[in-house]
Amino acid sequence: MSIELGHFALILAFAIATMGAIGGYAFWRSGARIAQVLSQAAILQFVLVAVAFLALVQAFVTSDFSLLLAVNHSHSLKPLIFKISGVWGNHEGSMVLWIFILVSFGAMVAAFGRRLPHDLLTLVLATQSLLTAAFAGFTILTSNPFARVFPAPLQGNDLNPVLQDIGLAIHPPLLYAGYVGFSVCFSFAIAALISGRIDQAWARWVRPWAMLSWTFLTLGIAMGSYWAYYELGWGGWWFWDPVENASFMPWLAGTALLHSALVMEKRNALKIWTIFLSIITFSLSLLGTFLVRSGILTSVHTFASDPTRGLVILSLLALVIGGAFFLFALRAAALRQGGLFAPVSREGALILNNLFLATAVGAVLVGTLYPLLLDALAGTSISVGAPFFNLTFGALMAPLLLVLPFGPLLAWKRADVVAAAQRLIGAAALAVFFTILISALGGVSISLAPLGLLLGFWVAFGAFAELVERAKLGRIPTQESWRRLAGLPRSIWSTAIAHFGIGITVLGIVSTSAWESELVTTLNPGETAELAGYSIAFDSFAQVPGPNYLADEGRFTITGPNGQTRQTMADRRTYVASGMPTTEAAIETYGFSQLYLQLGEPLENTHVVRVWHKPYITLIWLGTLLMALAGIISLTDRKVRVGAPRRARRAAPEPAE
Repeated sequence: MSIELGHFALILAFAIATMGAIGGYAFWRSGARIAQVLSQAAILQFVLVAVAFLALVQAFVTSDFSLLLAVNHSHSLKPLIFKISGVWGNHEGSMVLWIFILVSFGAMVAAFGRRLPHDLLTLVLATQSLLTAAFAGFTILTSNPFARVFPAPLQGNDLNPVLQDIGLAIHPPLLYAGYVGFSVCFSFAIAALISGRIDQAWARWVRPWAMLSWTFLTLGIAMGSYWAYYELGWGGWWFWDPVENASFMPWLAGTALLHSALVMEKRNALKIWTIFLSIITFSLSLLGTFLVRSGILTSVHTFASDPTRGLVILSLLALVIGGAFFLFALRAAALRQGGLFAPVSREGALILNNLFLATAVGAVLVGTLYPLLLDALAGTSISVGAPFFNLTFGALMAPLLLVLPFGPLLAWKRADVVAAAQRLIGAAALAVFFTILISALGGVSISLAPLGLLLGFWVAFGAFAELVERAKLGRIPTQESWRRLAGLPRSIWSTAIAHFGIGITVLGIVSTSAWESELVTTLNPGETAELAGYSIAFDSFAQVPGPNYLADEGRFTITGPNGQTRQTMADRRTYVASGMPTTEAAIETYGFSQLYLQLGEPLENTHVVRVWHKPYITLIWLGTLLMALAGIISLTDRKVRVGAPRRARRAAPEPAE
């Protein structure tokens, strides 16, 4: 009965969302009453979709194979965590998760948006309801996750083995939270275009939602990157896969949105551009949805889907995105740009930041979609791979990284770039020193690696220049400097930590790209191989049964350059239900570096073993975690968390004498 209850709850949520969208747009000028009704409707949508989602979870956990979705994507022998993650390891279930996160954000707007003007709150919730109705209707009509099968089989077909991993249990919810979170920024943009209410207060309301979504998306991309690194057995952390690009583009646009909204909040400038970014960021999130579910891509990230369903998604996106940009075209001319400022100022630096980020989005978008469009229109197949993206993206990011430390040191409205450069002399000296040191230790060669290291150290050390300046370190007593540091707003700390994280990620990318070493060899138990000062001894090989797979397991002893030994294990698994194989690599971490070992397919009398030494590769993900931490710290700053002052209550009338 729970399956039917979940199905009914989703249909009821669709009906309430539809009525909420219609009523909200029709009566958005009606004041507090319609705002209250839509707030209650948003919370009710959350409750109903939660019931629908939990019904699917219960069916997967209990291995209820009367549910067609569980038959196709589950198995009774799966561990519990992978039974739960199997709910969103497919198209239909992932759409329910998408809708659940969408209504969760709508409910949060209703709960925390009570200080918003009633007309703006009504329009935001109406737009959220419209999105909920669109995706819920698509799911109910074309991708029903509650379909039954009769007679029910005794066993399911199992989940794709590469998805049976803790990384894939975490990655999609984080990524979807980032994607869907930007729907709130989109809804605020639509509300501003309809009502004409776009000012500094609007930017203060939007920034926390943009920051929260950006933080989730950062964590989701980082988790997906690390999952691909250790689970797929390729030893790479980014492949410029079209679906990876589809998540990266809204991250770039969202980063630009955060900086643009800051200019709008502080200087009441860049209004039209901020509205445009709010629309384009969520539009790029929807583009990722289309690429994953349209059937036009073949990727480990995509869900198998029929072309008809892809056309429905494309039509839906055309209506949502096209309608938003049509409204933008009608209303943008009536919006005022706001405050003026000199080119050399913090506003100017943030505009330069937006220029590079927007161009990077365009480059990635062209490289991702051009092969697909060419194939669809001319029947010509071409491949746009890593060389194109590395060259174009690197060329755009290098100058951005060069000017990044200057931004926080420039004053609003008009600034002195020479004075800012003088404050960065210490950071520049440290960057040069460490670049020379690391290059010497890694082996000096004619390459771009030293320049990449210089940029990474420059950004990392330059990130704290503003903190040093504000605390007056070295110019006043140390105790007073620490007191100043402790009293700085959290938004200042979050900016420094985020920029420091970018520098750390750049250092990891450059180091592992420049000094990675690889060995492909054949080994039998008892034999040894050498790589980058490490000795890899093949100890034993055995076939070991798992909970729902059989594993060819190799055990190795790794002796490091300092003589320390470690035992590790790599295996190849064949899953019982599907017969599909997966590779589980052995990864040993030494400081910030890793030794990555993969057991290849067995040959007639030996085994193929692939080993990579990846220096400082963990800095890539450490940097992204620091960026996400910066987002969390920023959200705890009261000036960011509180968007607008509480409405003044009307004074009670004095009693007549």
